[in-house]
This record gives sequence, C-alpha cells and structure tokens, in this order.
Amino acid sequence: MENKGKFYITTAIPYASQKPHIGNSYDIVVCDIIARYKRALGYDVFFCTGTDEHGQKIENLAAAKGVSPKEYANGISETIQNIWAMLGSTHTHFIKTTDDYHVNAAQKIFKKLYDQGDIYKDAYEGWYCVPDESFYTDTQAKDGVCPDCGRPLTRAKEEAYFFKMSKYQDRLLTFLEENPDFITPENIRREMINNFIKPGLQDLCVSRSSFKWGIPVDFDPDHVIYVWLDALINYITALGYTPDEKGENYVKYWPCDVHVIGKDIARFHTIYWPIFLMALGEPLPKKVFAHPWLMFGSDKMSKSRGNVIYPDDLVRLFGLDAVRYYLASAMPLTTDGSITYESVISMFNTDLANTLGNLASRTVAMTKKYFGGTVPAPAEPTEFDGELIAAAAAAYKGFTENLESYHISDAVDAAMELCRRANKYIDLTTPWALAKDESQKARLGTVIYNLLETLRISALLLSPVMPDACSKILAALGAENDEFESAATFGSLKDGVLVGELPILFARIDEAKLLQEINDVNK
Repeated sequence: MENKGKFYITTAIPYASQKPHIGNSYDIVVCDIIARYKRALGYDVFFCTGTDEHGQKIENLAAAKGVSPKEYANGISETIQNIWAMLGSTHTHFIKTTDDYHVNAAQKIFKKLYDQGDIYKDAYEGWYCVPDESFYTDTQAKDGVCPDCGRPLTRAKEEAYFFKMSKYQDRLLTFLEENPDFITPENIRREMINNFIKPGLQDLCVSRSSFKWGIPVDFDPDHVIYVWLDALINYITALGYTPDEKGENYVKYWPCDVHVIGKDIARFHTIYWPIFLMALGEPLPKKVFAHPWLMFGSDKMSKSRGNVIYPDDLVRLFGLDAVRYYLASAMPLTTDGSITYESVISMFNTDLANTLGNLASRTVAMTKKYFGGTVPAPAEPTEFDGELIAAAAAAYKGFTENLESYHISDAVDAAMELCRRANKYIDLTTPWALAKDESQKARLGTVIYNLLETLRISALLLSPVMPDACSKILAALGAENDEFESAATFGSLKDGVLVGELPILFARIDEAKLLQEINDVNK
C-alpha cells in the first residue's frame, strides 16, 4: 500500500473527575473511525487521547473520598482507559497530565512564556465555576450562575499569573479570516469570532494559588499551572515537545491534522490554544472539529437528573458495533444528536438487523443454495444491474467525501444507503424465481455476484465504523485482505472463491422485553 504521509488526530482529554457517559464517549469513537479510515488509505496515523488530571474539582472529590488527588485521578483514568478499550479505540498514545514528561514540559513552557513577557503576575477577583475550572467577569456571570453549565458560581480573589491574550488578538483574527476552514462547523467559527474575539480578549488567568493539586510553577511554588494551560499543551507534550527539545514524534507529526472536541470547549481550543502556540512560535493545528452534544432525548445528560447512559452498559446490551454505529450516525454536523434506549433499539432493528444483517445473511445463503457456496462469475449486465453499480460508486464517493469533511453521520448513511439499495435489488431481480429456470442460470449468477460484490463494498466502507461485523463479512467472502480503496471499483471480488460461514450479525431485538429488563435493572 502506498504511504500517503502522516496524519495526527486527537480527542479532547476528558477530565478525570467521574466515569464518562455515552455523550463524553463520542470523541473517542469518532476519532477512532477517522483513524481507522486514514490507516486503511495508507496514512501513518498518530491517534492521541488521555486524561486531564489536575484542578480544584479533583482535589475536592479526592478529599471527600479520603484519598490523595493522584490516587483519585488514577482510578478514574483507569476507568476511562477501560471504557475506551471496550469501545474499540485503536489510539497510539494515552497521555495523563500527571505523567512526568508532561509535568516537565508544562513547567518549561510556563517559564518560557513568562521570560518572554507573555505571562505576568497580578491579582484576580471575579466569579469562579469549580466544575468547569473557569473564571467569569461580572458581566458574564449573570445572576451568579455559570454561563456555560448553569451551576452556581463562587466569588474568588487570589494572586495569579495572567497571559496577555490581547497581545495576540489581531494576529489570531487575521489567521481565522485567512483560514476559514480552521474551525468546523461554520456556526462555531462565527460564534468564536463575533462573540469572543472581536469584542476584545481579556487576559487569561493561567495559575492558581488557592489550592495545591496541579503542576507547580517551578520558580514560584505557591502557584500551580491553571488546568486549561496544563491540559491544552498535552497535544504537543504527548509528541515529546519541550521548548528546549522538540521530540522526534513532534517533528514528524505536528501540526495536528484535526482536534476533535465538543462545542462547549471550542473557545479554549480555537482561541486560547492557537494563541499559546503563536507565543511559543510553533505552527497551529490544521483544523478544530467542534461537534455538537449527544443529548438524552432533548435534555443534556446529568447524573443529578438520572438521565445518564453509560457506554459499558450500551456495549453489554447491544454489542460494540451497534454502539459505534449509533454514535457515528446519530450526530449531525451542526445540531445536537439524541440518544435513548428506544432510539438505539429502533436503529439496531432498522439499520443493522433488517438492512445490513438481512442483506449479508440472504446473500451468503443464496450463494450456498444456488451455487454450492462458490462465488459465481458475472455474465453481461442487464436490467437493474447498472443502477446497483452506480449506487455502489455513489456510496464510495459519499462515504469518503463526507468523512474527509467530518460529516460523520452523512458518511455512514451513504454506506448504509447502498445496503438498502442492494436489498431492493433482491426484490427487483427475484433470484428465487430465476433459480427455477435453468435458462436463467447465467443471469442468476450475475445477480448473486452483484450482491456479493455490493456486500463486499458495503463492508469495506463500514469497516472503520463496525470493525467486528465487517471483518466477519469480508472473511466469509474470502475478501479479508481487500484494500479499502478497492471499494471504489465494482467487480474486484474474485469468482470461484468458496464463501465461508457467516454467523448472525445482528439478531432483531424484542423492544418491549429489553426495555423491561433495563427498567428492572435501573430500579
């Protein structure tokens, strides 16, 4: 396979304060889909994720549990790593902001920014949100509640170091205007420019002195580095970057091709992070993809509301492939997605059992019944064949183009639409009727070959999304070594190959029965 160069992709690193719910898990699944797709095309992929482990919230939670902050953060980080593995993540590197190499790099970065005059010492008085680790002005803190999460704010006054954001404001604005594709989607880009940058950037608090759980400022140990500066630099420290020495991986993979984050932290990744990099004299990432939220129905997930769904529960109930498929298909580019147990069951039965699963089982079964399990050679195409072949070409184009532009749900739908079209092709060509007429044997062979080839292409397209099910399909077709780009060409499946056994991929779910089981467990 041709080496197409490097590709560096990251998730936001989740805060190690509690077990992630399914909405928090969207980043890792989408990044993994993109990473698998890029690898399949021949890219050298570095896929980074990790945990953000410092801050007052973790210090408070650890104290309530009677353990050290490090012990508490380690436990949550281990839980997150286990869930990422359960979701099939193929990440290259997992960084913890308590890792020694990160701590060392963070201290050197802070000192460099201080020495060159970008960071100065002052005092801060304003409103503080402990859960979000964020400060707000009187104007932003209407009614004393956090403008981001809606929780009560506390009044805080303390000595702190500040970063001169205003120094880089014009440079950042010019960059964003000259690079309109830097932020996806466009509505987030407009919000950052019009609501935050153009009204004027305030200098950013980058240290805390009211608690101890953080990376110490080495030249002023009464201060710890504020969690957002500490966390954002993980994208370069994970590659071995320090101001003194740029590691081999940093030289190879930076700048990042895409940061995948939730829209709620777009301000930090599209304003603060680029400015930090400008101050360090380093290249900016190529893109920040700020996706919407995955809601519980129409509400934001919250443990206090009792509407949280956890990924390990979903995998146990529906299997890995179904959970990955749902996450990939349920979130439009610019509007919030939705999840309930009912919606997952509906998707499972409609798309996975009835459409893909049905196509796979019918196609393999007919190959065994009519041709003894051997892939038949196609004859001259006739009615309906051209439409199916055209649909396969459209599916490849739709899947790849949408995935390249991070329209994840549209990419998945393009591939699933081919499966729907193939099921319709079965109804139109009626292979069971052709099998009764010996003179139609060649025609029957063409129909079965076209279905097998469509199944192969569908499985290749969906393999980054549903690796387990698709590998079973490709293995049954004797096509497990097919390269992804062969899905662009209809007719790559070799005739004369013996089709193997294909287990039931997605057994239809009895909705009422499963919902009752879920309710019984949650009582």
